[in-house]
Amino acid sequence: MRYAYAITGALLLGGATATIALQPGHAQLAQNEAGAIQVAAPRAGAPMSFADMVAKLQPAVVNISTKQTIVQKQQANPFQGTPFGDLFGQFGGGGNGAPVKREGASLGSGFLISADGYVVTNNHVISPGAQGATVDSITVTLNNNKEYDAKVIGKDQDSDLALLKINASDLPFVKFGDSAQARVGDWVVAIGEPFGLGGTVTAGIISSINRVTGQGGAYDRFIQTDASINQGNSGGPMFDMNGNVIGINSQIFSQSGGNIGIGFAIPASTAKPIIQTFMKGGTIERGYIGVQLQPGTIDDGIAAAYGIPKNQGELIADVTAGGPSAKAGVKPGDVVIKVNGLAVTPQQTLSYLVSNVSPGSTARLDILRNGKPVVANVTVVPRPTNDKLQEQLGGDDQGFGGDDDNSDDNSSAASPAAGGLLGMAVQPLTPGIARAVGVEANTQGVVIASVDNGSDAFGKLKRGDVILSVNANPVKTAADVDRLVQAAKTAGRPQVLLQVKRGRGNATFLPVKIKS
Repeated sequence: MRYAYAITGALLLGGATATIALQPGHAQLAQNEAGAIQVAAPRAGAPMSFADMVAKLQPAVVNISTKQTIVQKQQANPFQGTPFGDLFGQFGGGGNGAPVKREGASLGSGFLISADGYVVTNNHVISPGAQGATVDSITVTLNNNKEYDAKVIGKDQDSDLALLKINASDLPFVKFGDSAQARVGDWVVAIGEPFGLGGTVTAGIISSINRVTGQGGAYDRFIQTDASINQGNSGGPMFDMNGNVIGINSQIFSQSGGNIGIGFAIPASTAKPIIQTFMKGGTIERGYIGVQLQPGTIDDGIAAAYGIPKNQGELIADVTAGGPSAKAGVKPGDVVIKVNGLAVTPQQTLSYLVSNVSPGSTARLDILRNGKPVVANVTVVPRPTNDKLQEQLGGDDQGFGGDDDNSDDNSSAASPAAGGLLGMAVQPLTPGIARAVGVEANTQGVVIASVDNGSDAFGKLKRGDVILSVNANPVKTAADVDRLVQAAKTAGRPQVLLQVKRGRGNATFLPVKIKS
């Protein structure tokens, strides 16, 4: 998934048909002889041409460019202080490793929404394009090639929206339409500046509405189109056939970086209130409850381990200490199935629902804990910045599965099979073992001593992994593991869900099959 560039498309002339009339006689005429081709009227709703509409709209679409300074740390010259030091220094050997500066730039699209110079675009169009980069200036170029310096009025990383202002008057502009009225199959026209070529017009149809891409958050709802998307179209408008902006071109799905006919636009219904907030000098706040979610949905393994329906709810992987959810009693291993009465599904994620709850209000979470319903009333707080959230996550996620550490010396029955129903030998986690396996000293759980290479756990887990809980029940001894696994088997569960920590990485939940 590439989120940096947005959307235009291949020109489609739906509904238009052509008939060729050849004049009588023996002389053969050119296929396109004047008067030989008669174009039939298109079917209702299919345009003959977009030309008249584009002539009105294109002057309101702008090019946006930035100048950036990128500071990079040079690698130190390994020959510094030797007879070869000066020679290698001449060829960019890095000298003493001091930072160097270079210039950078970015290109994108945008559109005017007022005669006095307010411009809407994507946040990523005006943001630093590399680590260590800063944006020095933003230039807006109109359709008539006039250039203006732009000031940032507001920007928001989560929604990928930004509002700029240029000092000008009597400018052409366009209005937002109602994207809620958009339907799959509707025609759309996009205007932008792909690859910096200048104003480019393309068209397509709406492929899907309210498309969830899996990014999470309050704004993971997009208009999907088959229109072509290329670099430089980010921030450009998507128009309906009435000439109203129903989307802001934002993203593509591509394995190669080029267009494959799957592009996404931010719906006008999402963008308009955010832009209006920027114009009033306000900031954007979203709800936050202080939890980390297990990646993916409730799949077959998790559903089997918990005895719950597949694809209903989301699993809490961790709870931020001292955060809103921790104060409300939410625990790792809980499955949240509703937020304020709204079901949590792959199309309506927990992140989406919580983000749209106003900070200061209460979110009622309907939870399944060990198969039993629990209610937690969480006081929602403003969502921290992405940088702050990254700091809170911390650690180095070392991942699970696919390791080659499950070699013969740690995959046999090296000790009596405590936890034998899972094909593992485990032992209590002492402070000394905690240091040896690289987990925090205060970690509570059991450490895996060996994994049977014929078990489902093999390939998922390895020696040195720490099991914190089984089906959301904390464990401290091998007997705890045996008891909980046996209880699950007696209840007819084919799997258990283990909360596992590897080194300093974040804990995660893994379903493991019980041996028959």
